[in-house]
Amino acid sequence: MHPADPRILGATLTEGGCNFAIWSNAADAVELCLFNDVNGKLIETRFALSHRYGPIWHGYLAGVRAGQRYGYRIYGPWNPTQGARFNAAKLLIDPYAHQLFGQLHYVPEIYGHVATDGLGQGDTNTRDERDSAEFVPLSVVVPSAPREISRPIHPWAEEIIYEAHVQGLTAKNPEIPLEERGTYKALGHPSTIHYLTELGITALELLPIHAYLDEPGIHTRGRKNHWGYNTIAYSAPHPEYAATENPIAELQWSIDRLHEAGIEVFLDVVYNHTAEGGVGGPTLSFKGIDNRAWYRGDGKGGYIDVTGCGNTVSASKPHAVRHIVDSLRWWVEVIGVDGFRFDLATALYPNNSASESSLLTAIESDAVLRNFKMIAEPWDVTRYSLGDFPHPWREWNDHYRDSVRQFWLADLARGYGEGVSDIASGISGSSDIFYHRGPTSSINFLTAHDGFTLSDLVTYSKKRNEPNEENNRDGSDDNRSWNVGIEGPTEDTNIQNIRHCLQKSMMATLLLSAGVPMILMGDEVQRSQNGSNNAFSMPVNMRVDIEDSPATFMGGWALAWQYSDMQKDMHAAVIELIKIRKTYLTDIAAEFFTGRIDLGTQRKDIAWFSINGNEMTEDRWEDGARRTLTVFIDAGPFQGLLLLLNSERHSENMTLPTKKWGSNFRRIFDASQPVDAHESIMLLPESKVNVPPHCAQVWLVTRS
Repeated sequence: MHPADPRILGATLTEGGCNFAIWSNAADAVELCLFNDVNGKLIETRFALSHRYGPIWHGYLAGVRAGQRYGYRIYGPWNPTQGARFNAAKLLIDPYAHQLFGQLHYVPEIYGHVATDGLGQGDTNTRDERDSAEFVPLSVVVPSAPREISRPIHPWAEEIIYEAHVQGLTAKNPEIPLEERGTYKALGHPSTIHYLTELGITALELLPIHAYLDEPGIHTRGRKNHWGYNTIAYSAPHPEYAATENPIAELQWSIDRLHEAGIEVFLDVVYNHTAEGGVGGPTLSFKGIDNRAWYRGDGKGGYIDVTGCGNTVSASKPHAVRHIVDSLRWWVEVIGVDGFRFDLATALYPNNSASESSLLTAIESDAVLRNFKMIAEPWDVTRYSLGDFPHPWREWNDHYRDSVRQFWLADLARGYGEGVSDIASGISGSSDIFYHRGPTSSINFLTAHDGFTLSDLVTYSKKRNEPNEENNRDGSDDNRSWNVGIEGPTEDTNIQNIRHCLQKSMMATLLLSAGVPMILMGDEVQRSQNGSNNAFSMPVNMRVDIEDSPATFMGGWALAWQYSDMQKDMHAAVIELIKIRKTYLTDIAAEFFTGRIDLGTQRKDIAWFSINGNEMTEDRWEDGARRTLTVFIDAGPFQGLLLLLNSERHSENMTLPTKKWGSNFRRIFDASQPVDAHESIMLLPESKVNVPPHCAQVWLVTRS
């Protein structure tokens, strides 16, 4: 071994070999372990990393080439009550690994303590001496360097985000070769790109693709983690999603194809916890490298768990800040990612506000990362911080979600209302929350991976999570959904039509609100999860690429790619609504509406009207029984948009505003009509419009 550069963590290839460096402040010794196939048997060779620069153990090994498999064994004290859990019998994944090889086997040997089964049950205070090497994934040395990337750069006001799962998006696409469906390569297939561009999507947000593992408990129940919120290697693509033996090159190729089509790529990243779980969880990486340094402890040997997953990463400590920043930069500079959505973002900083977070400050100060898009999920298990993140961060706005669901669904489900104030605030950009940052700080959504799909919101009043085998205790009970009188699917055409109209009306609300809209994969074609609002797991042996499996082959976890007439109409509606947004709202969506009268035009940039065509008065805003709303949005000197929203069970005659607002009103969208059969009508000011129940209409206002 020769000295390596301690400033470069991870495995870094050079012309003659490889630098290895790993951070561990409390270790007594570190061994680098290389694994090679010899006569069909995997042979381990150990090298002591005798060079140390502060907490960084490092060395150089000549002759190492790309593809070399390796891991670490780290020696140190075993003192569980003090949080020290070093165990050199356990082979550890390099936190900086960019590729993993092999599967995790759920056996007692993977635990640092003496376990009696694959769940880790046993004596958590006694160190286990059994070797774990043959049961855990190995790190792989790969070349990794920044590359030239040509990116589309969309202003926030132009973004249309589409949240999707790598496998689920393409697993059923018949235009993609069977062996490539559900993979990174399939993301760049022309049919995938055509689907997204036809919709009008500008940013594809992928559920986690960090290398992740199944939780032992879930695996024991015969299921696997489908979503991927259980990371073990923050800078390695999840190997299961690769069609080839080179997931990095495959992912780079697809991202380049998406970029060429004008589509940005965001990643959902999970830096708040790891797959090592709680005290009784396996020892796979961070726990064995320096448990007390990497995880937030309770001072008694246990963990502070604000993620609900057993542990919380000490993301505010300098070494962790460096690690996360290095990981983000790798995804940006090497892979080509354009932005990130941070899962449970409040878990990344303890006790203080987001604006004082050392991690967020480091990201915003970084010369590379500050040029990319950052989105926060502004809560964790213990804290709710919507609106607290500093500019230029954006935030998932669940208040917007709830207000739209309340207006269109929940009031009808429970028989009494909450009025229109909340939905009006959401449509106009949630200025009550983001008053100091602008409307594009709000990521508006109706649904996300976590919860009901849009179709299930109008089909189920209660969650159906029994397949997860957690006695239906998992998943939220506060869904603000409405089954329209019958729980689950039905052949009743009247109920089918109401559900269809509701979905189109809610989508119209989302896509014509100020803020940045995000659509959940499949909502545009009425994808159902059969009532599950926590569809994170599936059977271990279930294939996602079975050619002749039914459309709901994963309980709705995948896009079907074969659609009924109603599903086709929903798809057409989303396309039309995005076109309307891009044509009339993009140029005015970056700043809050003022609601003040312009001295030149004598009009407001946004105005609200009652059913009689008069502007809303204070008493009408306070009327909790109100279930109709008319919204005028000024879209330039000669035009505007008028939204007529009727969430009543019956049709309503709604009066158009006076000629001060426009000389002609032309209907361009009606949720109650098929898109391809919609008949545009033109009316004069103060005309009465019969708006069907559960219906949103969009009118183009012109001025002569």
